[in-house]
Amino acid sequence: MNPELFNIFGISIKWYSVLILLGIILGFFLADKESKKFNLPKDFIFDLGFWAIIFGIFGARLYYVIFNFNIYKNDFWEIFRVWNGGLAIHGGIIAGLITVLVYCKIKDVKAIRMTDIIVPSLILAQAIGRWGNFFNGEAHGPATTITNLQNLHIPDFIINGMNINGIYYHPTFLYESLWCLLGFLILILIRKFYKYLKTGQLTCVYLMWYSVGRLFIESLRTDSLMLGQFKVAQLVSLIMFIVGFVCFIYLCFNRLKKGQYYEKKILKEKIK
Repeated sequence: MNPELFNIFGISIKWYSVLILLGIILGFFLADKESKKFNLPKDFIFDLGFWAIIFGIFGARLYYVIFNFNIYKNDFWEIFRVWNGGLAIHGGIIAGLITVLVYCKIKDVKAIRMTDIIVPSLILAQAIGRWGNFFNGEAHGPATTITNLQNLHIPDFIINGMNINGIYYHPTFLYESLWCLLGFLILILIRKFYKYLKTGQLTCVYLMWYSVGRLFIESLRTDSLMLGQFKVAQLVSLIMFIVGFVCFIYLCFNRLKKGQYYEKKILKEKIK
């Protein structure tokens, strides 16, 4: 596949950058729409989104560079060429979460309520952003045959794109994108129809859902970030799942009604 979408006056516009931007825009739109239900000022969610995106991209790049330092140690400026690929979603999640915690602390807003609002947008952005890997010819699985890919009912244009230098590969980017898209639908349905939803539970579901999918999909990846003999993404996914599971169970047995997700007055009173 051609990673370049188009070229303007010698400036190359990459699919990777455009798809990440698209995911961010849609994610912001959804988060803004949900925040209105809690009477959050528009500038609050905009400012939070701005800083979370900036530090999220920085964290995603830093995470990737740290575990791929051999690639960049001889070409320092390549570190800043983000459009060439090389963002690790776990780094973005960690940096974004820290940004949300700090910003909400400054504004005296309940941070876990904000993560509940944000996670559906986040996982949708992940589903869209994964297609940037497709156009870059990266984040694929092991070699396979065209017959195996056709038996999985994968569209022809994806199969053709997975033909890299004459060898067909498993489109793990597609598996993760579909897993994230399904996760997005599940989060939206839970938020809309589960009236006993408690603050923090939606975040827990996100942590568990994404981690389970990434744990298994990562086992197929051939370009994983490594820490000794272990794949970093699997280690982080395992930790994220445990945290999400333990917190979800705790919240299930928390009988305090004031912890309900739809109890809007808690968040209203926090906004200065």
